[in-house]
Amino acid sequence: MASSSSLKPIFSSPLTSSPSPHSPQKPSSLLSFLHSTTSTPISLKLSSNPPHSNSHPRSKSFAVTNVVLKTDTSPETTSAPSNYSQDLGLPLTKPTILVSEKLGEKGLEVLREFGHVECLYDLSPDQLCSKISLCDALIVRSGTKVTRQVFEASNGRLKVVGRAGVGIDNVDLQAATEFGCLVVNAPTANTVAAAEHGIALLAAMARNVAQADASIKAGKWQRNKYVGVSLVGKTLAVMGFGKVGSEVARRAKGLGMNVIAHDPYAPADRARALGVDLVSFDQAIGTADFISLHMPLTPATSKVFNDETFAKMKKGVRIVNVARGGVIDEDALVKALDSGIVAQAALDVFTKEPPPKDSRLVQHENVTVTPHLGASTKEAQEGVAIEIAEAVVGALKGELSATAVNAPMVPPEVLSELSPYVELAEKLGRLAVQLVAGGSGIKSVKVVYKSARDPDDLDTRLLRAMITKGIIEPISSSFVNLVNADFTAKEKGLRISEERIVVDSSPELPIDSIQVQISNVESKFASGISDNGDISIEGKVKYGTPHLTSVGSFDVDVSLEGNLILCRQVDQPGMIGQVGNILGEHNVNVSFMSVGRTVLRKKAIMAIGVDEKPDKEALKKIGEISAIEEFVFLKL
Repeated sequence: MASSSSLKPIFSSPLTSSPSPHSPQKPSSLLSFLHSTTSTPISLKLSSNPPHSNSHPRSKSFAVTNVVLKTDTSPETTSAPSNYSQDLGLPLTKPTILVSEKLGEKGLEVLREFGHVECLYDLSPDQLCSKISLCDALIVRSGTKVTRQVFEASNGRLKVVGRAGVGIDNVDLQAATEFGCLVVNAPTANTVAAAEHGIALLAAMARNVAQADASIKAGKWQRNKYVGVSLVGKTLAVMGFGKVGSEVARRAKGLGMNVIAHDPYAPADRARALGVDLVSFDQAIGTADFISLHMPLTPATSKVFNDETFAKMKKGVRIVNVARGGVIDEDALVKALDSGIVAQAALDVFTKEPPPKDSRLVQHENVTVTPHLGASTKEAQEGVAIEIAEAVVGALKGELSATAVNAPMVPPEVLSELSPYVELAEKLGRLAVQLVAGGSGIKSVKVVYKSARDPDDLDTRLLRAMITKGIIEPISSSFVNLVNADFTAKEKGLRISEERIVVDSSPELPIDSIQVQISNVESKFASGISDNGDISIEGKVKYGTPHLTSVGSFDVDVSLEGNLILCRQVDQPGMIGQVGNILGEHNVNVSFMSVGRTVLRKKAIMAIGVDEKPDKEALKKIGEISAIEEFVFLKL
């Protein structure tokens, strides 16, 4: 008989969560967690197998670096860095902050009030590595590459890297975490500047401002050639309805445009408040006269605007991109411009920056370009400088920053016990979000933990963060971990609640199973809907490996490795052979197959693990099998 604890929303800060009665005292600050009484990193190897597993060990390494160890001092204990207090982890002398690219004076003033600031610009990689061992913090923009070599050269002294801007492609996050260095960014200060630049490009493109300017400076007077189009009454599709996208929508409405938007996470009430309709991706690009891109560059959005998507657009559509260059297949855009599908494009960002001088896209007569000026206003530059300076100073003081993008803070013993379930939690999140049909948006997620332990003796912060990571990261530029998981979920309008159910299983295992439910959404795979109308999947750790154990109302037993095809079928002989033959013909290796059914010879779910993604032809043939009622391909 299972008993359930109460259901609770979880938007409290990870630092304010009540510790388990059996957990040791947590470090008093973020800084004391990141910096220890030892001068060399401590690496903790954790097994991915649950206790008493009979499988071969599959080790997973977690780097627990520079942790304050509250132990008795012995002659063998290595002393703390000389400028840090062993008891509090706080600086005894002013920390040194290296600024390697230009930063606004207001930001430098904030830094100088707290530490010793050195501004050294245009450092070569070797020069940066030489200097970094003398620095406690480093502030960069997009031009400085903070590589693993930089963290290695710091000899453990570098505590914070601040990125003055949003993107952190130039910082090796994995190395930063391994070396105990916190990474923070400044994601909000340039929002209005980027939105204004998007609107500026929109209007300039519609009225041929750049081309007409070049023409008249060349001594020509071509009024008839540069007749433009009006914005009023036209439909603008905002692709990505985050901070910048919503500000663009607000301004476009003021210009008399009809605005629609696509964003799987945008709250519908926020869109309605701006008079914006949320629609599917295909509907957005298929009905728009103008398309403004504000989506992050992720594996899911890389070159999402390609030959196939351009073919779905209205002939004569106009495109603005002030987001990330990589979301557009630039060769495909040139073809679309030449064919007239795309009438004009205005671009502030490119796949490679700066673009080649002979770029056909840049030189195209129907393209307006600017050199990544989205955040380039005096006000935005000053705002970014202040935002990143305050984040870096706060981190050096040991405060938790809402813009931290790495360094989960979990006690080593909790990491050790939960390590086999970390991968399970993230993969369940990734699977669940892929089952959601586009257009409706995800607003409510419920996580159910089944365990033999008392609900109060189960620290699920890390697992909750990994589920949040799995749900948000595949279609977002957000970097999710224990530090920012709840903040990121709340910012995106995603309410995550948890329920702990006591079951009769081994108390030596912290978790028996994890279930993820997504409410009030449509599903790409109808069989993933449970009896209560929610998308529901459940999983366990078996022999050290994450397994999917249920989809909707169907029981399955699937190792969550590689990729997955789920098929709902009529339960009859020969189905495994038919699907297996199709995959074999297309050179797709099958790693496992599992069939779960509710009633003999009625309906069944076939789960197929594959090493490669089947091509469209293979998936089409699977769908044409008469006994298969629906199927979905899921990338793990």
